[in-house]
Amino acid sequence: MIEQVRPSGIAAWLQASSQTAGKTPVVLDVREPWELQSASITPDGFTLVAIPMNDVPARLAELDPALPVACLCHHGARSQRVAAFLAQNGFDQVANIAGGIDAWSAERDASVPRY
Repeated sequence: MIEQVRPSGIAAWLQASSQTAGKTPVVLDVREPWELQSASITPDGFTLVAIPMNDVPARLAELDPALPVACLCHHGARSQRVAAFLAQNGFDQVANIAGGIDAWSAERDASVPRY
């Protein structure tokens, strides 16, 4: 089962994950390029990597399975599928950011536009 982390709890997840892994966690944004132009988050305690959901299988080698990865999309459905895919492909520390960037704007950073 994929761990679900709300944007309001992501700082605690990132901190716990980095202590466990001893490495900087990754937030994997799986939205499309036009969505990234509409709204994006600022890395804070994590590395931000943007790979559209449909490109993840072909670009899997760009991700390090030793790093904790929290997946992000618009509302949480695409990121859930990508998180499950990563877990099936050897990523041990994977979470889905429940509610996506829409919830991120509402709970964590109101300066992130909602669309």
